[in-house]
Parts: sequence; structure tokens; C-alpha cells
Amino acid sequence: MLAFARLRELLGFGERRIGVPDGTTIDDVWAQLAGGSAELAGLRASTRFARNGALAHGGTVVHAGDEIALLPPVGGG
Repeated sequence: MLAFARLRELLGFGERRIGVPDGTTIDDVWAQLAGGSAELAGLRASTRFARNGALAHGGTVVHAGDEIALLPPVGGG
């Protein structure tokens, strides 16, 4: 699990290994991480995910050894 920018600050880690049961989706992982944090929960709509370097949606099933990245919104100009 990789977290960047504000998500890293709120979660308290930039990289962490987590174990999940078979059939777990990215949305399930998010719910586990954001549970109890209203600020994190509020960032769900603007957070994107990547699984093994490719963009993924919340319903994507994760497998042992997958790298999941939490990607905050990007701004610029």
C-alpha cells in the first residue's frame, strides 16, 4: 500500500504492507483505512487508485502481492 501527499499525512504512512482476505476490493481496503476518520472518508470521491501501476476502480479485487496506490487529486496550472 502506497499513500501520497495529504493521504499520507492523514494515514500516517507512505508505504505499508497490509493483509486482506480473498475477494477484498479496493473499496473494502479504503473502508478499512478510512474507518473512524471523517476527514479521510470525505476524500473518497476525489481519491483515485492504482493496482500494480495501472489505474483501478473501487470494485477491483486485490490479490496477495498486489501494490495498491492511493492517489490524491492533482492540481496545477
